[in-house]
Amino acid sequence: MLQKISYLFFLLLLLCFNINATKAQDVTITVNANQDKKAVSPYIYGLNNSFDKPAQFYSDAGVHFSRMNGGNNATKYNWRKKISSHPDWYNNVYGNDWDKNAMNISSNHPDMQGMFAFQLLGRVASSNAYNFNDWAFNQSQYWEGHGQNLAGGGTPNTTGVTPGKAAVEGDIELYTEEWPADSTVGILKHWFGTEGLGLNKEQFLYWSMDNEADVWDGTHDDVMKDGLLPASEFMDNYIEVAKKARALFPDIKICGPVTTSEWQWYKWGKESIRVDGKYYTWFEYFIKRCADEEKASGIRVLDVFDIHHYPYAPADADALQNHRIFYDKDYNYPGANGLYTIDGGWNTASKKEYIFTRIEDWLDKHYGKGHGITLALSEWSPGPNEPNLASVIYSTHLGLFANHGVEFFSPWSWFTGMWESLHLFSRYAKGFSVSSISSLENTVSAYTTVNENSDSTTIIIVNRDQSAARNVTVNLNGLSAVDGSYKTLQLSSLPASETFKSHTNNALKESSVAVSSNSFTINVPKLSTTAVLLVSTPTTSVDIHKNRADDISIYPNPVENELYINMGSSLAEPTQITVFDQQGRKIKVIDTQFDGSSDIKVDLTSLHQGYYFLTVRNNKNITTKSFVVKR
Repeated sequence: MLQKISYLFFLLLLLCFNINATKAQDVTITVNANQDKKAVSPYIYGLNNSFDKPAQFYSDAGVHFSRMNGGNNATKYNWRKKISSHPDWYNNVYGNDWDKNAMNISSNHPDMQGMFAFQLLGRVASSNAYNFNDWAFNQSQYWEGHGQNLAGGGTPNTTGVTPGKAAVEGDIELYTEEWPADSTVGILKHWFGTEGLGLNKEQFLYWSMDNEADVWDGTHDDVMKDGLLPASEFMDNYIEVAKKARALFPDIKICGPVTTSEWQWYKWGKESIRVDGKYYTWFEYFIKRCADEEKASGIRVLDVFDIHHYPYAPADADALQNHRIFYDKDYNYPGANGLYTIDGGWNTASKKEYIFTRIEDWLDKHYGKGHGITLALSEWSPGPNEPNLASVIYSTHLGLFANHGVEFFSPWSWFTGMWESLHLFSRYAKGFSVSSISSLENTVSAYTTVNENSDSTTIIIVNRDQSAARNVTVNLNGLSAVDGSYKTLQLSSLPASETFKSHTNNALKESSVAVSSNSFTINVPKLSTTAVLLVSTPTTSVDIHKNRADDISIYPNPVENELYINMGSSLAEPTQITVFDQQGRKIKVIDTQFDGSSDIKVDLTSLHQGYYFLTVRNNKNITTKSFVVKR
């Protein structure tokens, strides 16, 4: 009997040990509202869209940016005839009315930016009279030869031998026409000119420089019969269009190179790009050419560095880490491929992409610091389409891009669960991102935003753990929350069917958390996104000079041309001045050496009349001030 009791006691001890051993690790998050404060662009709350839902739905969801050019269908768009050639369906020509889409945005979505595109291929659709009769062929059914070049009198190849190649290619002269730079930028006059549609150009600032030109030898091989044009020739075309667009619309945001995915980030087709004997990846070469042009002509040909990314993830656990491809220098990306060519050879030693960091480094190298060029991602997919995975992966990207000042973000693939994440972030996150550091960053992250005065704070906690809830303790620095109960909003256990219907009818679960002594602990379920909404008061942390933020002042305000910054009782040190417009877009960056006494002068002659923000950042402080430009 004693032996049996001893055995049972041993089993109990073993069970307790296993329970403790498998208990999910607790997480500590440190928020510091005095560190890394930067404006959040509202245009990260975007999508690629054809507006197939009522206008109120998009308003409720909080959509602020819509890329409307149609991807591959943008390249041969003829704005005069409102038609385009469909490269994935025989190159047949169909109606496509950008005027109607733009007027819809203008009339029904006043708070939204609409993004369209210029055509750089040199040819666009001209007539639908020579479409391949797909109905007579197979009742317009999909088949493996759907990409054959059959518009313009082609003959289909049905033998199964290289089914992507037509037996007889169609004649591009029959269904396309030449489209020089003046023609493509003519849409600006058509929309905004005195004889045009009267659209407000401030709602259509962003223009894509075509779409995925690096794979035209595949998508538009009817025109690119001899293969992809040389990188230098493409850049010549790009620069010509950019300069003509700038002349017609000085405030335009030119977005390029709109590159397909990871391989094309580094390689332009099969070309080995060399300048004066030095090898260049595609991205660095593109930046160098744009920077060289600006230095030579004084004309800006790039405002937003825009890329596409369709991530590779062999397992769901990899997909939950794919956000790390942009900035994390320690992350080994399973889909690394083009990266191996970065030095002109084939070196598989590193899988560390950190592509946005690389782009920022190349921009600084060729333009110099303070260039003001921002980064964006205009096509992307979360990978898995299971709602909880898609929601959490998308939430993570929204938080990351808010932290880093990404200009716009418009996923191409849209899955159940993503509307919920978009709504939560767009509706409840604030206008400025601040520092949040997690003790278990690769599993549980926090994304903290504050309003301008830091008296309203939202902390969004994302748990990417696929199997376990986590206890998370959040400690607040740089702001103070009165002890009490605060509202939380949570997305978790999303069903297979769409739950987001409107701002008031959705899957958000409301609860509360108790804050005490500037800290709170909350349990977050597996694969969840949880927002904690705080009323706060800004404070100065111990490593900031006392009253430093209050010491800094700006004058005159309103200002016409030159703004002065009085640094108060500050020490001499490197200081960065950043100017943002009221939508949170970065306008100007100035790196200077504060001498400890003289006021810093900022030239604002290039700014239009309006309301702006200015941040002052140095080793000890980051301060945000608002001002008005008067003309």
